[in-house]
Amino acid sequence: MGKTDGFLLYKRELPTKDAVADRVQHYKEFQHLPSSELLNKQAARCMNCGIPFCMSGCPLGNVIPEFNDAVYKEEWKKAYDILSTTNPFPEFTGRICPAPCEGSCVLGINELPVTIEEIEKNIIEIAYQNGYVKPRLPLKRTGKKVAVIGSGPSGLAAAEKLNQLGHSVTVFERESEVGGLLRFGIPDFKLDKSVVKRRADLMKAEGIEFKTNTLVGKDYSAEQLNREFHAIVLAMGSTVPRNLPIPNRDAKGVYFAMEYLRQNNKKVSNIAFTEDNIDAKGKKVLVIGGGDTGSDCIGTANRQGATEVHQIEIMPTPPSQRDETMPWPMYPMILKTTTSHEEGCTRKWAINAKEFIKDEAGNLKGLKAVEIEWSKDPVTKRYTTFTEKPGTEFTIECDLAFLAMGFLHVEQKGIVEDLEINLDPRGNLIGKEGEFTTNQEKVFSCGDARRGQSLVVWAISEGLQCAEKVDAFLS
Repeated sequence: MGKTDGFLLYKRELPTKDAVADRVQHYKEFQHLPSSELLNKQAARCMNCGIPFCMSGCPLGNVIPEFNDAVYKEEWKKAYDILSTTNPFPEFTGRICPAPCEGSCVLGINELPVTIEEIEKNIIEIAYQNGYVKPRLPLKRTGKKVAVIGSGPSGLAAAEKLNQLGHSVTVFERESEVGGLLRFGIPDFKLDKSVVKRRADLMKAEGIEFKTNTLVGKDYSAEQLNREFHAIVLAMGSTVPRNLPIPNRDAKGVYFAMEYLRQNNKKVSNIAFTEDNIDAKGKKVLVIGGGDTGSDCIGTANRQGATEVHQIEIMPTPPSQRDETMPWPMYPMILKTTTSHEEGCTRKWAINAKEFIKDEAGNLKGLKAVEIEWSKDPVTKRYTTFTEKPGTEFTIECDLAFLAMGFLHVEQKGIVEDLEINLDPRGNLIGKEGEFTTNQEKVFSCGDARRGQSLVVWAISEGLQCAEKVDAFLS
């Protein structure tokens, strides 16, 4: 390890950010690059534990102590080589991963954990700056062709791995640009779209073909796929949003969060869209759902000029520290205040939405809600049921409401039906556990389409593992 007492000498410190008043005026990334001195000190905090739990906490198995040591010694090429052996897209995970590795950091038992995610992001950015990141061409081609449906993180990871193994890969994407939710779901202020394009261009240079504006099942049939490819990977994500079936759900102004985020991403990139314009300027906004998608809606609404932003969540307020349900090294589901929350938002927990309010013209005017009280299972200590608290009914005035309550399952109409893929009880693509296969011999699945809504880092891990199974099948 670089500095044996670094964890005693230095405290956790993150780079500075643009002031709230400045950053809400634009959609650019607003976190500054750290100085070499700051990176050196933060990497020095890594204790190089005998058993690095951070590595087991990371779905990709990143060799974290080793790249921290290389960063401390300013051996950037070595740090990049170590990181890229396990993670094909550290520029994505270094920006938008919730860092389960940090939740498993041994230093986190009694101190704030090492800034693993920030170090990871800077390794890849410095690698790009120094020209270490170059197209990696396979030594030979196998003559086998693989179709990957979906260009989100799992699809890109599968394509990258399969291409390195020598197979000819074609990635199909229904949108006009590559990246899936990386491109059209996550706002630019969290993940600048030039970062996604940079990686996509690199993959093209490696020989991967991308067919955008192509909806498989409509523009490209299942029969064509079966005829032209030796294997098919379904990596379409979990894109069917969870609805809120309460009275007046049809009010004008109630949207799924992804409708809003996708459209605004297109606006920022000057990409045409045909849907009705959704603009929060001068309006009162309500976000229903407390996760990252809801946070993205908050940041976007603030940048569009919303006069008020409210967020409600049905679950109770998370604890500020670990409790008995999340002992170390489990991922700590504690209270999270994002940069979007910092920019302005009124948050309420343990709230149940009862009814939307609309005027005679059908326009949304508010939401009727009630406070609730949760009961815990005596054994698991987890929340299981709730009851409404009498006399706590209230109304939130709003002109726009965004439903950010997660996603149910993969989109089942179209190619999934055409290929006659079986579904599990939750509506995801079913297959033999650990094999990434489906009921069709040459069709595989990975990512959220297979496991349900999850993290970007899990999607990448799934794509890499799926590629290995496809390779074994083709061999």
